[in-house]
Order: sequence, then C-alpha cells, then structure tokens
Amino acid sequence: MARRYGGRFSPEGQGGADTPASSGPVSDTGPGAYRGAVRTRAGGRVNLLFLAPLPLVWAAFSSGPHGLVLNLAALGLLLLAAWLTREGLRAQEAYDARKIARRPAFPRKIAGSLATGVGLGLAGFAAAGGLAGPAIYAVVGAALHALAFGLDPLRDKGMEGIDTFQTDRVARAVDKAESNLRVMAEAVRRAGDRRAEDRVERFQASVREMLRTVENDPRDLTAARRYLTVYLTGARDATVKFADIYARTRDGAARADYFSLLSDLEGNFAAKTRALLSDDASDLEVEIEVLRDRLKLEGIRPANQQE
Repeated sequence: MARRYGGRFSPEGQGGADTPASSGPVSDTGPGAYRGAVRTRAGGRVNLLFLAPLPLVWAAFSSGPHGLVLNLAALGLLLLAAWLTREGLRAQEAYDARKIARRPAFPRKIAGSLATGVGLGLAGFAAAGGLAGPAIYAVVGAALHALAFGLDPLRDKGMEGIDTFQTDRVARAVDKAESNLRVMAEAVRRAGDRRAEDRVERFQASVREMLRTVENDPRDLTAARRYLTVYLTGARDATVKFADIYARTRDGAARADYFSLLSDLEGNFAAKTRALLSDDASDLEVEIEVLRDRLKLEGIRPANQQE
C-alpha cells in the first residue's frame, strides 16, 4: 500500500539534520479536506484582468492633462472591474456549492462587465477621440467580458416551498460558522506548521459536511446549534491560542494536545452529522408509511397488487 513520505525534507517532516525519515504513514493528515473539492474559477484568467490595463499608466503620463485624466480613469475602472469579477466568481462558487442558496445581493460580475465597457470606452476616447470608436469598444468589451465570465445567479436556488424564516436562520448560522472557520485558517497559518494547517483543513471539512446537512434540511439546525456555536467557537479560540504559542515556542507537546482536541471535535461533528442524516432518513420512512396508509384508506393499490 502506498505511504506518504515523512522525511525531514517533506512538508510533513519534523525538520532538523538528525531527524530520520518516517517509516510509517503520517496519520495526522488525510484526504478528507479535499473530498468534493473543485478547482476555483477565480484564478488565472481573473488575475490577467489586473495586468491587462497597466499599460494605461504609461499612456497617461505620456500625454497631456486631458489624456492623463481619461487614461487614469480608465485604469481605475478596469481594475475595479477585475476586482468585481473576482469577487463575483467567488460568490458564485459559494452559491453553486450549496443546494439551498440565495442569489448574491449585488451582481458583481454584471457590474464588472459594465465597468469594463466604460473603462475601454474611456481609453478609446483618450487615444482616438470621437464617439463612434469608443462606443464600439465599450459595447464589445462589456459583451466579451459577460461571455467570458458569465452573469451572476439571478434567482434563489432550492427555496421553492421552503419556509423563508427557517432558511434565513440557517443562512445566518452558516455564515457565522464559515466566519469562525476562516478565523481558524488565518490563525493556524501564523503558526508556520504545514501539518497543523492540514489538520485544520480536515476539521473544517467535517464541519462543512454538517453545514451542508443543515442547509439541506433546516429543521436540523436546532439539533446542530450547539456544535455550530459553542463547540466551533471553542475550536476557533483554541486555534488562535495554539498559533500564538507555537509560533513563539515550537512546542511539540502543545501541538500534540491541539491535534488531539481537533480529533475529538472532528469525531463528534462526524457522529452528529451521521445522526442528523439518520433522522432525516427516519422522517422519510415515516412519511412514506403515512402516504401508503392513506392510499389504502382511499382504496388505491399499486397496479402490481390489483387483481
């Protein structure tokens, strides 16, 4: 069976000239953090949008005052469009990752397309003057941007027939939990330990499984609230304290205690998620039996049971 390399030159190694290579698998990390992971779309193409308008800096300072103002305004709009596009792609990824989700409150990608069109129009006007050419640049640029990156989700997803009050409660709880997970990730990076970062990612994966379960059935929020508030807040605070201590002392005992805490929490989150899923399955069985009894009372039987 394949084993993960654990020597001193591995990211999982302990470091130091006298540290021997590990003869066994590393047990503190695993593929759980990457289950269901997809490649982000807010990457290479969006980063190019930040680089493409930079030549306008040279054009601004190699022309007169009129050209200076127009080119700098075009540069600002194009950089704003790049930022809006990146944030819009991130918002859509969060939207796509959930079965029940509200549309983004502000259509960032659409705004990015409009800002791109206006920015290109200003750059064209600064270069050539007139109105026809800049107008063509504006329309074509906005259209190509929309085709390349798409539009924002314009409708809520999976909310037909669902109590909006319950879904709002779930949305607030999920947002709070995701905020705590982000704080954990930022804090553990300060520790400068790859194994700790991987361990936190595994714990985050188990928490997000519970979040997806609660989103699929908002009735589970009451049962999961203690985990998403008390336990997760405790894990966040423990991560911040561990990062501060380990960054100063590189204390192996502190790291072992912290890993043990995460293992206990991960096991409890996983067990609770399984219990929620089991309850959902039991509710489905009850509903099926109720419907069958109702059909029998009305004298309706399946075709294979009719004489």
